[in-house]
Amino acid sequence: MSALLQLSKLIDALSERIGRWASWLVLAAVLISAINAVVRKAFNVSSNAYLEIQWYLFAAMFLLAAGYTMLRQEHVKIDVILHRFTKRTQIKIEIFGIVAFLFPLVLVVIDLSWPLVVKAWLTGEMSSNAGGLIRWPVYAMLPIGFALLGLQGISELIKRVAFLKGLIDDPTEKKLAKTAEEELAEAIRAAAEGAKK
Repeated sequence: MSALLQLSKLIDALSERIGRWASWLVLAAVLISAINAVVRKAFNVSSNAYLEIQWYLFAAMFLLAAGYTMLRQEHVKIDVILHRFTKRTQIKIEIFGIVAFLFPLVLVVIDLSWPLVVKAWLTGEMSSNAGGLIRWPVYAMLPIGFALLGLQGISELIKRVAFLKGLIDDPTEKKLAKTAEEELAEAIRAAAEGAKK
């Protein structure tokens, strides 16, 4: 079990790193949106590429950070009935959910979306909008995002089994950490201070 817990820690570290990186995509999308608005109003110049890159960034933020969201225990859970059970029963139900629902969903989405990515890559599929972008990068976000979610699901499954065996503390407890917005603001401040030096 210790080897599996080490694997879980590696997956958690990967999800944490990707989640932090994906948070920067929010800033990129906001900057592109602001620049697009200013250029369109000031110079009467616009391109569909600016709009599409914002959609691509949103897809990347949402899909690449799905595993990170699961790591942070921030996915929506419907606990109307679940909270009435003991913690061990709750964990057993979550194990069932991961195995019976999460893993099959991940496999089906990857299986169905991967051929679309390959086809778009091979054909060089472009947006039908004038000045639009190539499509395969945004299509690729779907299988990549679900693969990362599946990896985090493996980590969560390992942690829940370890909890039932008494090897670790409750993995469903939310860590009292800073919000993503607070972390992003600190990273921007640190980058600005680093640039001054």
